[in-house]
Amino acid sequence: MSKEEDKVNNESVNHDLAEISSEEMARLYEETLAEAREGSIVKGIIIDIKHDEVLIDIGYKSEGAIPAYEFKDISRFKVGDEVDVYLESKEDQEGMVVLSKFKAERLQNWERIISSIEQNAIVKGRVARQVKGGLMVDIGVEAFLPASHIALKHPRNLDSFIGSTFDFKVLKVNSERKNIVISRREILEEERAKAKEKLLGETNVGDIIHGKVKNITDFGAFIDLVGLDGLLHITDMTWGRISHPSELFAVGDDVDVMVLSIDHERNRISLGLKQKTPNPWIDISSRYPVGSKIKGRVVNILPYGAFVELEEGVEGLVHISEMSWTRKLRDPSDILAIGDVVEAVVLSIDEQNEKISLGLKQLEANPWMAVAEKYPVGTKIRGKVRNITSYGAFVEIEGGIDGLIHLTDMSWGRKISHPSEAMKKGEIIEAIVVSVDSANQKIALGLKQLQPDPWDMVREKYRVGDVVTGTVSKITGFGAFVELEAGVEGLLHISQVSTKPVRDIHNLLEEGAKVTARIMKTDPNERRIALSVREYLRTKKSEEELQRERANGQEIEE
Repeated sequence: MSKEEDKVNNESVNHDLAEISSEEMARLYEETLAEAREGSIVKGIIIDIKHDEVLIDIGYKSEGAIPAYEFKDISRFKVGDEVDVYLESKEDQEGMVVLSKFKAERLQNWERIISSIEQNAIVKGRVARQVKGGLMVDIGVEAFLPASHIALKHPRNLDSFIGSTFDFKVLKVNSERKNIVISRREILEEERAKAKEKLLGETNVGDIIHGKVKNITDFGAFIDLVGLDGLLHITDMTWGRISHPSELFAVGDDVDVMVLSIDHERNRISLGLKQKTPNPWIDISSRYPVGSKIKGRVVNILPYGAFVELEEGVEGLVHISEMSWTRKLRDPSDILAIGDVVEAVVLSIDEQNEKISLGLKQLEANPWMAVAEKYPVGTKIRGKVRNITSYGAFVEIEGGIDGLIHLTDMSWGRKISHPSEAMKKGEIIEAIVVSVDSANQKIALGLKQLQPDPWDMVREKYRVGDVVTGTVSKITGFGAFVELEAGVEGLLHISQVSTKPVRDIHNLLEEGAKVTARIMKTDPNERRIALSVREYLRTKKSEEELQRERANGQEIEE
């Protein structure tokens, strides 16, 4: 078309428009306005494609500009193409129509999806982003996935799900608010319920099944068997010794386990790992007969003894009393440490209770078996006071062999309240062997036995009727003890203190006072002498009277 023809046509159009009244023009705009409602999808024609935007004509008094990125693959579009757009506003600050292709597509998707899905329907979607309380999932339109419905357990890191595609169940659809709530957890629960039903129906005690360690506690590990969690108790993990399940497992480990029991009513399965191998305690006596020597590794030490591993799953106890013939051990760690490889002798086996008693000292001859021959009763020994207690003193006779001097064997006559009154720790002393008990590893010693027993001469030195004088050594409520010589005491009963009744002996006697009395009874075997002041005074009075009578008779004769 020539320039002259264009000029003629423009002049014709201007002439036609000039003939249209302003009222007619307003009416035409009103009709266009009525057809294009804000918030609706309208048809538009691409009239220009620029670098960063696309101009759209919707037949309104002005065009609209849409960002180029909303067209995704802009190369597929050209001028003149008809597209659906969303009318956000009929006029912005610059007088242009505000349009959106994104919102048009989203609204069309919403209407398409809302017409095709129902509550409880299964849809596939891709996790798009995290929002407060959960995730937004693209199922064609955005749907809300609450955090509590993402997995069987509330996940700690929601971001780890972004970009993943899953199946979801539609929980709720709100058409007015254009809101869809979905759940992945319900699908997982249904799948797990089916898997559990299959597992319980097809699994038998004794079966070996595969699982994954789901959780570890102090008492065991929970194994995910796909559909149901089974408990692998710590006692069923190994025939050997472990302190905590984490020594063998970590969360996520794959493991093959044996089914030990199934509780269909409570939906519980007990699992075992050690049961996959034979019990090492079977025929244990034939492998480790009593009296045989073994070699093992110390795996645990307790105050009462040490456990020695003979083989995996088999341990023996070396009690602290079986560690040394002569050393008085307070703690097994004084001579053993975990990891030590030691030799020991099998003392006893209890197959039923899976116990083996071991001994270390039995590897050597018992030095106590020769003690009775080496130190017969009556032998004088010389040793060092190794320890002093409230009841006696321990004297080292030779390396590792001690004898006890009891408090009662320290003096014949001296009243000793504590052994420290007679000896000191570290002092070298002499003593007499009083008794020997090799079986119980005991030697009784005596200090007072170094001197003759004064009671051996009591029967000859102290006869009934004799008058003796001694010193009050102790006063009690029933009488007073009177020392006649070192190691020999007599009892003066309260009834024998005076010729008159006595209520309180302290009114008449005090410790250290001299007393003269008559011997009423002697019993050297029981180490007892009975004394009487009353009889002494009574007989003394009779003798004085007799002497006076004799004296008076002589005077008469004269």
